[in-house]
Amino acid sequence: QLKVDLANAGFSSPHAPAIYLSLKMLSMAVFLVIGGGISVLLKGFTTDAALNTFMVGGIGFYLPVLVLRVMVSMRQEAIFLSMPDALDLLVVCVEAGLGLDAAMRRVNEELAESAPELCQELSVCNMQMQMGRPRREVLHDLGIRTGVDDVKTLVAIMIQAEKFGSSIATALRVQSDSMRTKRRQMAEEQAQKTAVKIIFPLVLFIFPDRLIFAQMYCIV
Repeated sequence: QLKVDLANAGFSSPHAPAIYLSLKMLSMAVFLVIGGGISVLLKGFTTDAALNTFMVGGIGFYLPVLVLRVMVSMRQEAIFLSMPDALDLLVVCVEAGLGLDAAMRRVNEELAESAPELCQELSVCNMQMQMGRPRREVLHDLGIRTGVDDVKTLVAIMIQAEKFGSSIATALRVQSDSMRTKRRQMAEEQAQKTAVKIIFPLVLFIFPDRLIFAQMYCIV
């Protein structure tokens, strides 16, 4: 599970788990030293100082976990937002006569700057297929590395289309329309929440100023 979480954050190296665990221990040690020093200076060698030291050490131990979760969330969101454009380009390449492998390489070249997270995963897939791994296994690993549900659905569709000999372009177009609709719905949901979120700044900052201005105007 740790390897999967690190892969979702973009760290697919075999040494990534060992480095991550080392960083957790290092972070805990640093926080223990800092928390212990501050606690001793403030409270001396007491039980409260020891408790505060262990609490700060626990924060340092779980801080890399929180950072990893944030990185996973940001990367998955970036991949999800870039998927519709990549699928559209992939459909165009497939319908133009390119094979799926060549189409993925073309998408990787065209979107390297605008969608680096997705292109990183596609480049790994291309490298694995060039090394001779079966396409089904490569696509399955792509869904696991990204951790995005829509990518897993896309991978399953592509595997089934290849297995039964159906049109991959049609399957990609349907999935692209579905993801684009989902992305538009998410944008509309955020827009609907704006009216609620703007109430607090209005109440705290704008309405009091207008009341004060009205009172000053009445006094004048």
